[in-house]
Amino acid sequence: MKSSKKIFAGLVLSMMLLFTGCQTAAVQEEVKTSAAAVQEETTSAEETFAAESSSEAASSDEYIDMDYVNENYTQESGDNFDKYASESGAAASTAAPASSSNSNTNTTSASDETEDAGTKDQYNTDPIPEGKPQPVEWQDADVDEDKELTCTLLVECSTILNNMGDLTEGKESLVPADGIIYAKQTVTFYEGESVFDVLLREMQNNRIHMEYVMTPMYNSNYIEGINNLYEKDCGRWSGWMYCVNGWYPNYGCSRYQVQQGDEIEWHYTCDLGRDLGQEVPTD
Repeated sequence: MKSSKKIFAGLVLSMMLLFTGCQTAAVQEEVKTSAAAVQEETTSAEETFAAESSSEAASSDEYIDMDYVNENYTQESGDNFDKYASESGAAASTAAPASSSNSNTNTTSASDETEDAGTKDQYNTDPIPEGKPQPVEWQDADVDEDKELTCTLLVECSTILNNMGDLTEGKESLVPADGIIYAKQTVTFYEGESVFDVLLREMQNNRIHMEYVMTPMYNSNYIEGINNLYEKDCGRWSGWMYCVNGWYPNYGCSRYQVQQGDEIEWHYTCDLGRDLGQEVPTD
């Protein structure tokens, strides 16, 4: 009897093991099938993404706003944007040289820019009036300190006296009663020097405050302040202007090469030069 029970128990155990083994094999097979399906879907998705990316890359060009680049970057910056000048790019096909582009208008055509290129120099200087000296780049100037020459220099801000209500608060004491910061006098300079050179030396020699900044776009130093009177200190349109022999040059003071006997004057304007008798372009 016991023997029969053992045999029966053995049979039951064998059947249970057989059933469990079959079930395990089925589960493993199902797992393999699922993994294969996932792999196939992943591969298909990757191929689809690659195809779409390739198609998008083939149908679109790299784009950069060349008008913005031309306006805000100069050759001095060392940046090279030639790679963006694709013949298929609309911006590249009408782009003008850096200093001749006009960022204030978005309707500038290629023909307009070509015309500008023929009338303005590389530093965006308008044509010089007939009989007036052409600008000389300070990098090309040959200063000869063995040749001393003389000119006159005047620095004044009398226009502020008529606009004291617009003057920055606390700067009243900086404005002389007669507006004269540096009385007109004869000064010495070296052959080849610029208006900027003369002003800087005389302000330093007389301990008069002066602040300036180089503007590569115009290849000239810009005078921000003299005697602690800065641009916009007396109204929105205020700042420093210079004239030589009664003419207000349309280029920076670093590009005006001084000649024997020149009369240099620096005036503070409160209205873009209108209060100095200058006509201001409306375009």
